[in-house]
Amino acid sequence: MSAQESCLSLIKYFLFVFNLFFFVLGSLIFCFGIWILIDKTSLAFVPLQIWSKVLAISGVFTMGLALLGCVGALKELRCLLGLYFGMLLLLFATQITLGILISTQRAQLQRSLQDIVEKTIQKYRTNPEETAAEESWDYVQFQLRCCGWHSPQDWFQVLTLRGNGSEAHRVPCSCYNLSATNDSTILDKVILPQLSRLGQLARSRHSTDICAVPANSHIYREVGRASRTGCTTTLFP
Repeated sequence: MSAQESCLSLIKYFLFVFNLFFFVLGSLIFCFGIWILIDKTSLAFVPLQIWSKVLAISGVFTMGLALLGCVGALKELRCLLGLYFGMLLLLFATQITLGILISTQRAQLQRSLQDIVEKTIQKYRTNPEETAAEESWDYVQFQLRCCGWHSPQDWFQVLTLRGNGSEAHRVPCSCYNLSATNDSTILDKVILPQLSRLGQLARSRHSTDICAVPANSHIYREVGRASRTGCTTTLFP
């Protein structure tokens, strides 16, 4: 066997192993997306449902592309290898295009998202039948450990959080800093609505009650300009 044939054989098997790795990775991504999709604890959160489908589709695409590379390299089929490298080039060009679009449209995207979030905050719990967006934003605050779009003051004008005509400022329980307290009552009020939405039983238990805590309690708040805890600094650093 000549040196050129040995080199080509080495490249062939390297390409096969490389694509086999991505086939396994695609399988894991697909399984993870399906697991999130069928997991009962994620059914209440629209963003998780969307991202689980994106993950599943990405996993299938990765497996298909890796399979083309594996078979094409092992069998030395030029048509499959040509299709494989063509799809890689297309994927690379798509990633560059998306990166440029996100970079140039970042300010507009931030403004659009800000308008949606501010409307969601102002209409918080005004319609018990339409709470998907509000639950999603509660989930964002709970997971990102932030409160409001700019700061907790975004919630101060929401009348549904005051209750009984109280003038005291209140914020949703998703703003509550769990690490700052050991109060079991508060922990139950905060964690159950966020993590235990298991079917109709959980929905009937939490959909009619508005969970709110005083704004002067242990919540995520701004502690200076450099350490603001509004969600905008987390979503758009």
